[in-house]
Amino acid sequence: MKNYLFALNESSPKYKQIYEQFKSFIEQDNVKADEQLPSIRQLADSLQVSRNTTLTAYNQLVAEGYIRGEGRKGYFVNQLEPSLYQEPRIPSNNKREVKEASVRVDFRTDAVDQSHFPLKIWRRIANQVLTLPESFRYGEPFGEVSLREQIAAYLLQSRGVRTDADAILIGSSTQQMLINLGHILQEDYSEIIVEDPGFDGAREAFQFHHFLLEYLPVYATGADLLQLKQMDSPLIYVTPSHHSPYGVSMSIQQRQTLVHWANKVQGYIIEDDYDSEFRYTQRPFPALASIDSTRVIYLGNFSKAFLPGLRLSYMVLPQQLLNRYKNQFLNFESSTSLFSQLTMAKFMENGGWNRHIKRMRLVYKRKMKYLVSLLKKHFGQNISIIGEQSGLYVLIKVYLGHSEEWLIERAFHYGVKVRPTSIYFIKNHPDRPMIKLGFSGLSYDEIELGVNLLRKAWL
Repeated sequence: MKNYLFALNESSPKYKQIYEQFKSFIEQDNVKADEQLPSIRQLADSLQVSRNTTLTAYNQLVAEGYIRGEGRKGYFVNQLEPSLYQEPRIPSNNKREVKEASVRVDFRTDAVDQSHFPLKIWRRIANQVLTLPESFRYGEPFGEVSLREQIAAYLLQSRGVRTDADAILIGSSTQQMLINLGHILQEDYSEIIVEDPGFDGAREAFQFHHFLLEYLPVYATGADLLQLKQMDSPLIYVTPSHHSPYGVSMSIQQRQTLVHWANKVQGYIIEDDYDSEFRYTQRPFPALASIDSTRVIYLGNFSKAFLPGLRLSYMVLPQQLLNRYKNQFLNFESSTSLFSQLTMAKFMENGGWNRHIKRMRLVYKRKMKYLVSLLKKHFGQNISIIGEQSGLYVLIKVYLGHSEEWLIERAFHYGVKVRPTSIYFIKNHPDRPMIKLGFSGLSYDEIELGVNLLRKAWL
């Protein structure tokens, strides 16, 4: 049994790098069939990562047939035929072959509609904030009181969450808040349940603290909450208003079931409520934290709905965790801009936030409908569309017999950037490749051009 040592970087999840490295070893015949691989413990020690990280990588390889587990004996390499895993190349003499083009349309998911951003209002408020004495100091470690008061009022009005400013903590991002939270929770817990598929950034935050992960299956129709009976951890991280990446929302019955479970096991639900503002079929569902604030840790942010570069997120903690959190981080500086906090507080106080959300809900609804109509027109039965009821992107499941990698590379050859979804899946893989298309930062003309180019690339 060989000992494997290779460099890992911060550009992508470590489990994915390990998976890709062993996949490459096997496909290039650098590791022979029936050869035994290092144990999970050995590989974790060798690469200086958590055992859960190596286990996740091995599970992915097992699921795809590259390796097999033989009970207590360990993991062994399977025999592969080249035709089973090598993607056929597009012949160079193909009439539809094109030279690699520069990116003309980017269906990115981390952008907002710049043309509707309230620039003049934001600039005017920012100029006013610069005249305030409090703008010329470091600020409060847990966020400015003025912003926390505005968030508390907003959460009650829009999400049904009853809290006060003291229970709200301000940070720079959801992932940063999860890392801080994980530091508190690891004193009492060693495992956490996450969604599969689910937000990879959250998984990385929990793995940073070496939590063992259990996986709750989620489908395009919703989460399989019956599986909670088979799980050991009393902690769970969910995206109930707009699942990442399927976009499905938990029904009120599912939300009540989840809260009942948390009370039964005396655990906590970490509710990431991102994209809850943009639901296009009916009003947003009440937050889990509105049902039981003692068992729900609530997370929200201003990046998706307003401005990604603002780097403003917030967390509402139950009282039993709040004092521990504040005692732990009292002597740490705030991780987000004082100037941004004060400006957002004034913006919300003047009604700008509510007006912006109301306006952008209509803007994004129209863009969503336009994108979906074009996709149905040009692709018909070759795709199915997932998540068109809410959020700032859709998923398209593609029935053309090609891999996710081929679809992405082929689109890029035609000047279109699209995003993968494989990074979200651990065990619960879809039966067809799915591509993620963000539309929030694109004009109608760009959306139309992008879909036309995708049709040329894929059909």
